[in-house]
Amino acid sequence: MSHPGPDGIPKVDGPRAWGVIKILSRHLWPENELALRVRVMIALVLLVVAKVTNVYVPLLYKDAVDALGTPAAQAVAVPIALIVAYGAARVLAQAFGEIRDAIFAPVAQRAIRNLALEVFGHLHALSLRFHLERQTGGISRVIERGTQGMDFLIRFTTFNILPTLFEIILVGGILWSLYDWRFSVVTLVVVGVYIVFSIVFSEWRIKFVRSMNEADTEANAKAIDSLLNFETVKYFGNEPHEARRYDVGRRRYENAAIRSSRTLSLLNIGQGTIIAVGLVAVMVMAGQGVVAGTMTIGDFVAVNAFLIQLYMPLNMLGFAYREIRNALVNMEKMFGLLGVPAEIADRPGAPPLAVTGAEIVFDHVDFCYEPSRPILHDVSFRVAPGHTVAIVGSSGAGKSTISRILFRFYDVSSGHVRIDGQDIRDVQQASLRAAIGVVPQDTVLFNDTIYYNIAYGRPGASREEVEEAARLARIHDFIVALPQGYQAAVGERGLKLSGGEKQRVAIARTILKNPRILLFDEATSALDTRTEQEIQRSLEEVSRGRTTVIIAHRLSTIINADEIIVLDRGRVAERGRHGELLARDGLYADMWRRQQEAAAAAERRIEEPTSFRAEGHLRVGD
Repeated sequence: MSHPGPDGIPKVDGPRAWGVIKILSRHLWPENELALRVRVMIALVLLVVAKVTNVYVPLLYKDAVDALGTPAAQAVAVPIALIVAYGAARVLAQAFGEIRDAIFAPVAQRAIRNLALEVFGHLHALSLRFHLERQTGGISRVIERGTQGMDFLIRFTTFNILPTLFEIILVGGILWSLYDWRFSVVTLVVVGVYIVFSIVFSEWRIKFVRSMNEADTEANAKAIDSLLNFETVKYFGNEPHEARRYDVGRRRYENAAIRSSRTLSLLNIGQGTIIAVGLVAVMVMAGQGVVAGTMTIGDFVAVNAFLIQLYMPLNMLGFAYREIRNALVNMEKMFGLLGVPAEIADRPGAPPLAVTGAEIVFDHVDFCYEPSRPILHDVSFRVAPGHTVAIVGSSGAGKSTISRILFRFYDVSSGHVRIDGQDIRDVQQASLRAAIGVVPQDTVLFNDTIYYNIAYGRPGASREEVEEAARLARIHDFIVALPQGYQAAVGERGLKLSGGEKQRVAIARTILKNPRILLFDEATSALDTRTEQEIQRSLEEVSRGRTTVIIAHRLSTIINADEIIVLDRGRVAERGRHGELLARDGLYADMWRRQQEAAAAAERRIEEPTSFRAEGHLRVGD
């Protein structure tokens, strides 16, 4: 099992640079997308045309300069024509490049969209274990940086690096053919030294970039965690403590960023020096050629124009390489998420669950979260179609684990869980979960409207169906009394609603889902007695005629269950109906007595102040 790193994300080995590029190239040349492939081909043709036009510009410049130095220049027509052609060539070179960018843009954006969607979908396919270990802020930061890195990598690889490399080859060929092989050799050597220096130095710097990203992700994860728990921070007055925790990551980021900035300055100085030395060497050679009469002034100007035209994108190439390495680091982490295996996966060719009577059978089930932490031991029970079975026990007895196994958040270590005779490991997860409706103890709502949260049970439902579900959950009247009605926002995690109101929303969306099996996981344990009784009536109405499993803490809510199963340390200790278990005077009877005594004591505490006042014991400050 993986463990979370300092950024709150379980550690995984993400693909390195070539692995990232391989994944990306698959999306830039997508299967079954002929239109996008045609765009890629057109963009490549335009790339070549733009660069050929671009390298021809200095030749027109050369001809114009030479023409101005001849007697024919007095007629003005020839140099003007060459100057106009020079300007037109520059415009065409830019135009071809812009058209190329416009044609390729849908390919790039589709690749970014599909990759982000693939990561998002994979995260939802991962197990509950993964999501219990990760921090939301860290995950969101990784996806955000990875998506930005993809955008940068695609744009600069296709629109900067490839064109620049192509232009280097063209310029080297032209210098060789028009002038002297030494011009090409010096130019290509300078380019080679520049590229090697940039790569080696950038690879050395990459550790600072990784350190920056880890610190940034860690700080963001802590910030999100703190803001999500805003009330808890306020309860304990721990704002300074949270600020210190956040500042740990920011301080690490600050130190790494300073080191990165200093080494970047050294890199820029080194790159500038290499380009300057190469430019001076070639211009000295060209000057000697003019003096010797083997080259014209126009040739001297053309060589300078070639080099300036070449070194400007080459300088950009150094920047692009640095940023691409940064982007690859960001994408490594995001694509690393794709490498996390889905612990719970459908078997190849698994059929959908065929629900007939909705019978549930746990057959000699063992389960452990970790080998050193066994939870369930030889648990067996049956829930007949349309019947209700309640599962009770002390904290840590394994009650909620049964609900997670039934919903297939985890697979059993041994034994079988069957619905209508079908092992749930042999059917599609989507069909299994479609058949089960859950009302949890802690209902977490989306930060959206009440209507959205109820309709989440079946997003395609009509408004009439949503409102009918709200009526059955006895929350419709409350909603319509709100100023914004169903469009009222519930706030982060539904905190604008009370516990009872959130539970009714949860019941309403479960009703809207219309499942054959209902699972109530301590759905009323956190509510006051009056609210609990009201919601209990709603639950009983909803569960009528459906196969129902109730994970219960308060025994008063399950006295009418068809069977009650008592768990003790992961084993079935007792089973039977309420009256039978009380008569047996075992664990269940003891739990019942304790809860009844606690309820009676609570009632006495409520009544005591009144009796004290009647006897005159409370005078001052009463």
